This record gives sequence, C-alpha cells and structure tokens, in this order.
Amino acid sequence: MARVPYLTPDDLAPEDRDLLKRPITLHRALANSPGMARAFGTIGGHIRYGSTLDARLRELAIIQVGYLTRSAYEYSHHCRLGVEQFGVSAEDIHAISRETEAEGNGGFPELETAVLRAAREMVTDMTVGDATYATLEAGIDRADLVDLIVTIGFYCGVVRILASLQIDVEDDYAPWLEQFPLPA
Repeated sequence: MARVPYLTPDDLAPEDRDLLKRPITLHRALANSPGMARAFGTIGGHIRYGSTLDARLRELAIIQVGYLTRSAYEYSHHCRLGVEQFGVSAEDIHAISRETEAEGNGGFPELETAVLRAAREMVTDMTVGDATYATLEAGIDRADLVDLIVTIGFYCGVVRILASLQIDVEDDYAPWLEQFPLPA
C-alpha cells in the first residue's frame, strides 16, 4: 500500500487534471504534489519522446536498472513497454538476467552490452567506468551518450521514489513479473 493516497482527476484542481492523463499508480501518487509531478513528467517526457537515443537501447538500460534494484514496478512497466512498443524481445529480457548474474554473458552485441554495463555501474558504483564509457562513446554520438547517462540516472532516482513511497504495481502489469521474475 502506498504511503500517499492515489489521487483521481476529481481530487485535483482543473488545471492539474492533465497530470493523470496516464493514470498509473506512480502518477496518481506524485499528483499529491502537482508541481513536482509536472517537473517529473517534463524530464520523463523528454526521455521518452524528445531524445534521439535509440528507444531499444533506452529500454534495455531502464530494464537493467529495474532488474538490478529489484524494483518490481519499474521492471514490470518497462518490460511491457519494451516488448510492446520499443523492440525489446522476451529473449532480450531473459538475457538481461544472464548478463547481470554472469557479468557479460547475455549474448548482446558490444554496444548493448556496454549500455547494460553502464546501467549496472551507475546503480552500484554511482559512475560509468572508463572502459564502458569509451565503448559507448565509440558507438553513439555525444548527445545520445549524454541522454543515456541522464536516463540511467533518472531511473536510478525513480526506483528510489517508487520504493520510498511504496508504489503498487498495477494488476495489468503483474503478469510481466510472472513471465520475467525478479530474483529473490
């Protein structure tokens, strides 16, 4: 159960009801602070709709963050989004598990392996190592590299928000956790 109430559009001032155009539990909780919800949505919106970073690479990185941090909410949401909208396959998601547990044996190409490693390094070490950075720098342009780093950092923050506010996974995302279970 969340630590703050899940609001509905009727709970909000008319000028803030657009905050719940996608009424997922995270947005319904963040709407308790409309200004913060709007700011959160601005960066999240840019990551999803404004960045030129390849969407598949972005989703691989976010799924890696969710997997490594054991964030059921983030992981289930981005497994679904990745598969349904952004070219991530079921095998990719299983391979992320292998990549995480075996440190590089997921079978991904070099750039995708570096994206996943960058996400792991940012979660565990708070930075991207020099070798990983060099591989990323050789594989994507500077704007996309910055977008990747900011995306990973943003989702490292998102998982902490989700955990601290105890945001519930919605019923329609729960099957994704059955198909792609997180480690105990």
